[in-house]
Amino acid sequence: MRSDAVKVGMQQAPHRSLFNALGLTEEELSKPLVGIVSSYNEIVPGHMNLDKIVEAVKVGVAMAGGTPIVFPAIAVCDGIAMGHTGMKYSLVTRDLIADSTECMAMAHQFDALVMVPNCDKNVPGLLMAAARVNVPTVFVSGGPMLAGHVRGEKRSLSSMFEAVGSYAAGTMTEEDVKEFECNVCPTCGSCSGMYTANSMNCLTEALGMGLRGNGTIPAVYSERIKLAKHAGMKVMELLEKNIRPRDIMTEKAFMNALTVDMALGCSTNSMLHLPAIAHEAGVELNMEIANEVSAKTPNLCHLAPAGPTYMEDLNEAGGVYAVMNELNKKGLLYTDIITATGKTVGENIEECVNKDPSVIRPVENPYSTTGGIAVLKGNLAPDTGVVKRSAVVPEMMVHEGPARVFDCEEDAIDAIKGGKIVAGDVVVIRYEGPKGGPGMREMLNPTSAIAGMGLGSTVALITDGRFSGASRGASIGHVSPEAAVGGPIALVEEGDIIKINIPENKLELAVSDEELEARRAKWQPREPKVTTGYLARYAKMVTSGNRGAILEK
Repeated sequence: MRSDAVKVGMQQAPHRSLFNALGLTEEELSKPLVGIVSSYNEIVPGHMNLDKIVEAVKVGVAMAGGTPIVFPAIAVCDGIAMGHTGMKYSLVTRDLIADSTECMAMAHQFDALVMVPNCDKNVPGLLMAAARVNVPTVFVSGGPMLAGHVRGEKRSLSSMFEAVGSYAAGTMTEEDVKEFECNVCPTCGSCSGMYTANSMNCLTEALGMGLRGNGTIPAVYSERIKLAKHAGMKVMELLEKNIRPRDIMTEKAFMNALTVDMALGCSTNSMLHLPAIAHEAGVELNMEIANEVSAKTPNLCHLAPAGPTYMEDLNEAGGVYAVMNELNKKGLLYTDIITATGKTVGENIEECVNKDPSVIRPVENPYSTTGGIAVLKGNLAPDTGVVKRSAVVPEMMVHEGPARVFDCEEDAIDAIKGGKIVAGDVVVIRYEGPKGGPGMREMLNPTSAIAGMGLGSTVALITDGRFSGASRGASIGHVSPEAAVGGPIALVEEGDIIKINIPENKLELAVSDEELEARRAKWQPREPKVTTGYLARYAKMVTSGNRGAILEK
């Protein structure tokens, strides 16, 4: 066993003395040591129940003959961090999580790992760590929140942010907003729409690293406790069979994940996280391929914010495996590859039927014949821009309008709420990319303000930052190269005409090459916004959004 390095032999007597200090018995030390990475804390609603999940995993590991040992991972609540300097500290935690988990797993020579994440950066961060450490590993998340109910309709966090915009527009009273505030987030769990956390937990199933239901069983269901016990048992089976993360997270597995991503209409943040995870697994996942996958993958789900259904509905309809079974009718998945269940993808999904075609459209009757995400390119985004196509209203799929240029998120929000943005405008928010932010803030506040002000079907937003999975509308993020490194988005001037054509995957600035070159000659880099601490180090090392914002080695 790997853990023999800290348990067996005379040289390890000092190590055993420290295990004695932990209260571990000789019987426990004779078994495989299984690290359980707990993202539990008391500030993130998606993580407040993870202590119960962890305890269930421990039971499962012990039942199957292992010795479970818990250690922590940090987590940021993107909703609480939204709209202020705290959002600079969201994406950057992905690498801290990966690094710290690698350190703990390697320093203590665990034989296997069970990852217990839930929210936005924890899932990709721990997947990155799993690929690095490469010991048998299973994921079990904390599960999604149940939808809230306001005046007889299901609601979620995106409704809350849009209510603030409606208040600014004068179409909602303070009492109306209070009613939303008290009812949209009724339980623990990751927020109830197909936002980033739930997107990544669903994609963990598609990648083969989580068991069936990991992405969809609600946090408050007892079924999730049973799932956690099974995860603990399953990791012992993987250890016995020596099935490791890099055996599972192959190029074919990432292609499956991209395909499921397109069918579900996942958060655009998946276009940051999948390349970063693939990078750690030794797989090159160029975002150029996203449009190729999208072109042949039907969009089968319109979960909030794209539509009126929620994670609990997807769970009742059969979950991720049912979506995969629909896709497999068109031969869109690699079904012969191994997963953390110990079985192949084909074996996993063969009997998982679609129980509700109003939630999961049959593959013969999709919302669209192309996938939920599009990667745009053009002289404004020579590398990439990313949009959640499934959440864009038809009238904004092709749009042309004047640029309204802002060098930070706060200035844009002031203008939107101040009534200075009108129908037809294209709001440009720059110097918010991985380096320029630093930290590539999510722009849920401005997109929600636009929607709440009644401009969601007439105004577009473009940024070198990124969007929450709760954002909807013509919201184009990850524009690369970013402004901080002199990308064309830095050269846009107030009133320039911007042309968006999502069906043709184009994002163009209607300015001549000669004029752009003249502007480029005058452009000067900005002084860093942050010069000390982790963010300053991150800004020096981070790459662009089209590369997954990975850190340079």
